Amino acid sequence: MKTIVSFGDLTRQFAVSIRILPVTVAICSGLYIIIVLLAAQIVPYSASGSLIRSENGQVVGSECIAQQFSRPEYFWPRPSAVSWNAAAAGGSNLSPASLVMRQRTEKLLAVYALKKGQRVPADLVTASGSGLDPDISLSAASFQAARVAHARDLALDRVMSLVNTHAAGRRSAVLQDEPLVNVLVLNRELDRLKH
Repeated sequence: MKTIVSFGDLTRQFAVSIRILPVTVAICSGLYIIIVLLAAQIVPYSASGSLIRSENGQVVGSECIAQQFSRPEYFWPRPSAVSWNAAAAGGSNLSPASLVMRQRTEKLLAVYALKKGQRVPADLVTASGSGLDPDISLSAASFQAARVAHARDLALDRVMSLVNTHAAGRRSAVLQDEPLVNVLVLNRELDRLKH
C-alpha cells in the first residue's frame, strides 16, 4: 500500500526545516567556534603555536615544529622529507625496500662517520610522517652528545646531564616508550651554558 504525502505535510516539514536551520547554523558556526577559542585560551602557549622566544622577545622557533640544525655544536633533528618547511609538511612515502630510500639513508649514515659495527638510532636516519618532528629519542640525543661536547669544548657528562634533564617526562609510544628530547629546547639550553 502506497503512502500518499499531501502538500500540507510537505509544507509543514519544510517550515520545520527552515526554523531548525538558524539554530543549527548558530550552534555549528557560532557556539562551537566560541567554545574552541575559549578552550584554546586556557592553554595559550600551545594555542599560539608553542613559540619559543629569545631573551629580547624575538621568535626563534616553535616547540612543536622542527627546524634544521647542521653545525656540529648543535643536536640535529630527525631528517625531513620536506626540508623542514612547515608549509609542505609530509613524509616521503618511500618504501623501506626502495633504492632511493637506501641511497638517502646511506648518505645520512655517512654524515655520522661511524666506527665499524656502530649503530645509529633509527630516528636519526628516517624522516617522521610529517617531516617536522621536533623531538628525537633519548638514544638519538645520547648518540650525538660526544660530537656536541667536543665541538663546544664541554665535558661529555655535562652535556649528558642536560640531555637527561630534558628527556624527563616526555615519552614516545612508537619508540618503545623511550623518553623524547625536544631538539630546539635542548639547543637553546646549550647556548645558555657557560664554559
